[in-house]
Amino acid sequence: MPEWKETVNLPRTDFPMKANLPTSEPETLARWDAMNLYGKIRARRAGAPKFVLHDGPPYANGNIHMGTALNKILKEFVVKSRSMAGFDAPYVVGYDCHGLPIELKVDRELGPKKRDMSVADFCRACRAYAERYVGTMSAQFQRLGILGTWDDPYLTMNFRYQAAIARAFGRFVEQGLVYKGKKPVHWCIHCRTALAEAEVEYEDHTSPSIYVEFPLASESAGEIAARVPALAGKNVSVLIWTTTPWTIPSNLAIAFHPEFDYAAYMVAEGDGNAEADGNARAVIVAEALAPKVAEAGGKTFGAPIARMKGAELEGIRFQHPLYARTSLAVLGEYVTLDAGTGAVHTAPGHGADDFATGQRYGLEIYAPIGPAGHFLETVELFGGQRVFDANPNVEAALKERGRLWHRHAFSHSYPHCWRCHNPVIFIATSQWFITLDEPRLARGGSGLGAGGSSETRTLRQAALDAIDHDVKWIPSWGHDRMYNMVANRPDWCISRQRVWGVPIPAVDCVKCGEAIVTPALVEKTAAVFDVYGADAWYERPTEEFIPAGLTCPSCGGSAFEREMNILDVWFDSGSSHEAVLSVRPELTWPADIYLEGSDQHRGWFQSSLLVGLGTRGRPPFKEVLTHGFIVAEDGKKMSKSLGNSIEPQDVIKQSGADILRLWVSSSDYTQEVRLSKEILARVIEAYRKIRNTLRILAANLYDFDPAVDLVPPGDLEEVDRFILAKYADVATRILRAYETYDYGTIFQALNGFTTVDLSSFYVDVSKDRMYTFGARSKERRSAQTAMYLIADGLARLAAPILSFTADELWRYLPGARDESVHTGLFPTAASLEPFVDAKLIERWTKLMAIRETVLAEIEPLRKNKQIGSSLQAKVILSATKAELAFLESCARDLPMLFIVSEVELRPAPSDVEAESEAKPRVTIERAGGVKCERCWRYVPTVSSDPEWAGLCDRCQQALVQTTNV
Repeated sequence: MPEWKETVNLPRTDFPMKANLPTSEPETLARWDAMNLYGKIRARRAGAPKFVLHDGPPYANGNIHMGTALNKILKEFVVKSRSMAGFDAPYVVGYDCHGLPIELKVDRELGPKKRDMSVADFCRACRAYAERYVGTMSAQFQRLGILGTWDDPYLTMNFRYQAAIARAFGRFVEQGLVYKGKKPVHWCIHCRTALAEAEVEYEDHTSPSIYVEFPLASESAGEIAARVPALAGKNVSVLIWTTTPWTIPSNLAIAFHPEFDYAAYMVAEGDGNAEADGNARAVIVAEALAPKVAEAGGKTFGAPIARMKGAELEGIRFQHPLYARTSLAVLGEYVTLDAGTGAVHTAPGHGADDFATGQRYGLEIYAPIGPAGHFLETVELFGGQRVFDANPNVEAALKERGRLWHRHAFSHSYPHCWRCHNPVIFIATSQWFITLDEPRLARGGSGLGAGGSSETRTLRQAALDAIDHDVKWIPSWGHDRMYNMVANRPDWCISRQRVWGVPIPAVDCVKCGEAIVTPALVEKTAAVFDVYGADAWYERPTEEFIPAGLTCPSCGGSAFEREMNILDVWFDSGSSHEAVLSVRPELTWPADIYLEGSDQHRGWFQSSLLVGLGTRGRPPFKEVLTHGFIVAEDGKKMSKSLGNSIEPQDVIKQSGADILRLWVSSSDYTQEVRLSKEILARVIEAYRKIRNTLRILAANLYDFDPAVDLVPPGDLEEVDRFILAKYADVATRILRAYETYDYGTIFQALNGFTTVDLSSFYVDVSKDRMYTFGARSKERRSAQTAMYLIADGLARLAAPILSFTADELWRYLPGARDESVHTGLFPTAASLEPFVDAKLIERWTKLMAIRETVLAEIEPLRKNKQIGSSLQAKVILSATKAELAFLESCARDLPMLFIVSEVELRPAPSDVEAESEAKPRVTIERAGGVKCERCWRYVPTVSSDPEWAGLCDRCQQALVQTTNV
């Protein structure tokens, strides 16, 4: 008897079942590099409409981590999907190279050697450090399958970029938006520099909470008696509350809300009766807070002896609790009744509201603290002490003088430096600022006027208008987050007390000390930077930077010293659109999209917006997409100390980069993105199912030539037209999801279609036709046509996400095709249109529901071993008249659908009512006849001819066709 199994058209392919991605992906990368894949994509899209994603520069000081991997993979999804949609979508990658983290690392590496180095030499050491990590990070990003300008990235430390930063600064100077002044800023005493809003993060912190009594100054006794007669002759004082005892030495005032009700309460010296205590004081607090204040201080307040509005206290002087000076009673709308006493300790050198109040009342902006956070030696009692270390000493001094009412530990959110994570202080220092609330001086052109008109707006108003009208925020909550941050932020402090960065191109007059910056000075400096880089500021003669005829506007002096502060690194990165988008010929200004983490509403998104408005009067982006941060599966922050951190390098080594990419696509990036080993395990399982399904499609195409064998849509078998209709629906959803950056929908559609529609249904019901029909039969070619179109389309549609796997599959599919899937295009609406058929989907969805019922009836028989395979079964369907008509129209496909040898249709019993709602009744019997030795179906008879022994008629015909063709 012949070996009929050898005549079956079993699938075969070299596309491996086991992905082995950690080994195969590097081989693919080498092939891409050898063929210059990125260059080929760029050449293929030349002349197409542009779509530009501008890469926010990651900081070049370490290995990539899961957060930077998430960010780059999302960008890759955007760029590759737009490229495969037919756009010219370049990806110019970049790195942020300036700033304190690198400076501190190089400091530690150099050690004592730094003392013998010039500033320029030290900057060159920082440059070398950054270059090292640019190379490291580039290699790690490429291992993720990211295609881009890795051989030519933009770097904020490149000479032309540094010159562009200076010129962007010059546009603000031209418009009169830059000033130098003494204002309170966040100051890191560890990093010894001012911080921008974007460089401050709020963390839980425990501070000493103290209530401090300020006695009435003798010089104001008559004045307060005149205003509040009930206080005449009384020992009056006011109580304040603060969580920063170290600022008490700088106190110059006490703020009251003009409209609040304040009251004076008699308080005994100790715990005794105030009325019997000759030393009792009339202590002033906000009346609404009096019960809480009394409880906190362990005191007993009786009925108030006097009431007054805050406005009545303005100008009264109180004695400083430590020093022989007075503190002025001032008014402030910012005073609240949320906590404290309603009387606010005011140190103009240590708070924004305090500063504004101090200026309004002509107080000294007193901040006697050095760069490292130590009190100056001139500060009585605490000279030389570090501010935080001085807290207990301040408390002790207050207690010794009887001015400390109460003290307890207070947990609250407190500003910390985002780099060193130490608490910062608020201190008034001389810094350079960009004003947000002063109108620009320049008119028209490319400044802040709307659309280039002559209308003048403040930078803040221009930014708020742009946020409202010129930018699409994805997700939509990004709008409110950005709007509120810009609406409430202070002027932009752009100076830093460091050296590794772009120096502020300004000078000080030697004669009078005035700070001077002019457009001509900035442009001449930028021209030097173009040639020699920003380090030239520290080593080339001052004369090279000074424009002819520059004199001091105050004293007429012509001798100058250069400014030694550098620009805020957020100004550096925020100028990237000027240094990159407007310079690189493959890019456009503005970019179509910026994409970064949610922290960049405070950082790069905001600085880019402000610089764009300052240089060109409009945002440098049309869309802003925000993603969340990565957390553990339980929502906790990832950290090595908790043992829940996962590094991308480890995942790649164990499972491959495509697993990371698939995980990103499966996540809701608009929220916190969860990651754990268990989540990755689920992603790996989903990947295996997708890959196995794609593999079986490819394996069934080993003898298919689409140029010859493709069956026209109208000639396809109905089940093949159905699966192509499902594919067209899924492909359309995926294409729409790519357009809207909805990658979770793509994952769900791809996963569902491959595992449910294809693997569980279509591949299963097509096996008999694929394996046992004639190799070149119309029925088999019909199935192969559907499989080919779906495999080819899914390879394209999955390419932005499963970059390695899709490219691997691409090489095993038949037919003439590009070298890589990534130079190809997505299926188009026009190419999908012939397969769109909603009625066919409805018809087969109904059939599949019946199929599920039938399979559920067969399965117990198999488990009980009443039958072996489902081909041993005969299915009897009893249906109402309407249902019977439907089933009879499908009768030819029912054995294939149920994978059985025979299906019999019968009218339902006469007692079945409500025909429109009745479902077919299913009965399973053992199939009659004999088993065909080749297709395993049970048929009435098989051949006894020795040449065809044991074969059914269909198998004989199939083999005859194969032999004769």
